[in-house]
Amino acid sequence: MGKYGGNLQKIVDGKRRFGITPHIPGGFVTPDTLIKIAEVAKKYKGVLKITSGQRILMTNLKEEDLANIWADLKMSPAVKTHNSVKNVEICPANFCKRSKYPTIGLGMKISNEFHGMELPCRTKIAVVGCRSACTGTYSKDIGVLVDLDGKFFISVGGSAGFYPRSADILIRDITEDEAYNFVKRILEYYNENGQMGEKLGHFIDRIGIEKFREDVLSYEN
Repeated sequence: MGKYGGNLQKIVDGKRRFGITPHIPGGFVTPDTLIKIAEVAKKYKGVLKITSGQRILMTNLKEEDLANIWADLKMSPAVKTHNSVKNVEICPANFCKRSKYPTIGLGMKISNEFHGMELPCRTKIAVVGCRSACTGTYSKDIGVLVDLDGKFFISVGGSAGFYPRSADILIRDITEDEAYNFVKRILEYYNENGQMGEKLGHFIDRIGIEKFREDVLSYEN
């Protein structure tokens, strides 16, 4: 099947159809890449779906075409390992009148550094430039937000999945560099102490938010 495969989406009348999701950091895509995705989908009779995770799903694909599709796209998959940082969702802060800070650079830095990092369970991160929290930040495992005064704060443990959970606020009044370092700390601490298959929010509920906060604030690796 080549370097990358696809996910089985549906079987209809005995016919297996697959889906793939190329990696599009932060949901920002150039016109040329967008055209290429459309041309490949058209060539292989795929159906395109813009997902809630700021990605483009190409589905209705035949298994025998998957290797050629990836070769034509010349892109890497959005999810290489199930239990990992699946995506970093980024709001259009640098281009938004409501934004209190241009956070796209930080979001891309976090994506470039941590996307695909293996963890106890699937993990989503959001980086936004104001408290409007576009991308549903409080339903993400880790949220990096900017308050009204331009200072950063971090939320943790959110989930909109099978067991919904609203995020806790970990720390406020921090700088951009501190926000990045806290994301790194959280991921490393979770990786070291979380149980396999345990979402970050469930890990926090198991040990308590106060212990989680105390440990993360003092965590060094």
